[in-house]
Amino acid sequence: MYVSDVAEAHVAETGRAEAGIAEAGRAGDGQSVAAWRPAVAGVREVFHARFVSHVYPPHTHDSWTLLIVDTGAVRYGLDRREHGTLRSQVSLLPPDVPHDGRSATPGGFRKRVLYLDRHVLGDELIGPAVDTPTLADPALRRRIARLHGLLLTPGEDLAAQSGLALVGGRLRTHLARRGSPARRDASPPPRRDPSVAHALRDLLDSRVTEGIPLAAAAELLGVHPTHLIRAFHQEFGLPPHRYLTGRRVDLARRLLLAGHRPAEVAALAGFYDQAHLTRHFHRMLATSPARYAKVVPPHGTLRSPR
Repeated sequence: MYVSDVAEAHVAETGRAEAGIAEAGRAGDGQSVAAWRPAVAGVREVFHARFVSHVYPPHTHDSWTLLIVDTGAVRYGLDRREHGTLRSQVSLLPPDVPHDGRSATPGGFRKRVLYLDRHVLGDELIGPAVDTPTLADPALRRRIARLHGLLLTPGEDLAAQSGLALVGGRLRTHLARRGSPARRDASPPPRRDPSVAHALRDLLDSRVTEGIPLAAAAELLGVHPTHLIRAFHQEFGLPPHRYLTGRRVDLARRLLLAGHRPAEVAALAGFYDQAHLTRHFHRMLATSPARYAKVVPPHGTLRSPR
């Protein structure tokens, strides 16, 4: 099953209103589209599509268009020059610059697109993006694909925010290399910053249940979001969203052992719903919350919360 099919299946399961779906359906001739607006600042729209014969006429967007292809290949004209995107590549189309699009193969293509708000990269990087819109960066492509998966999963907002910040930082690095020396500081350099890392950990510890958006934490601590993620990872060996998930699982364990039902625990521990709790709980402990709460201690000994 392709990711675009997963998107449509996920929408059907969670409900259009809950997933924020703007439009989803079949476009005819084996073609399909799914689009929604996620609850992640900076991402204006997510768009998954399979096209065979569809040809985009020349048009513009007022946002950045970040494109990856899962099957087939895409050809497009940008600023009167021809470009293309293969499965191994990433294309970044800047705001306000005319472009078109069509399949480069007879069988069509599947694509996943993120439309990013202008401020995510900044208008000063439009020129370098026009010059080189196609990027051969496997690590960047993997990060974008993972971000799409996070945007499909309820309750993973902080992970998606972190993923977006890392993708944005890598894109800025690419564009800065193609721009003037004045642009080379577009992505904050990775460096150790223990004080910031510990400040973020304290902030997450104080908001285990409610959490905090990455942008809000970065503003509160006076640093760039990308630097915040890198500093935390360098100091503690894992990204902020994974640390917070671990703290929530710990809290869920205590609540389960205190006699709360899994459905109650999900809300009390800060998870999106019981399915979200179960997924992360099983990933951490190889069992479900319900089974965990029913485990009988060996030899009749009493167990205490961990």
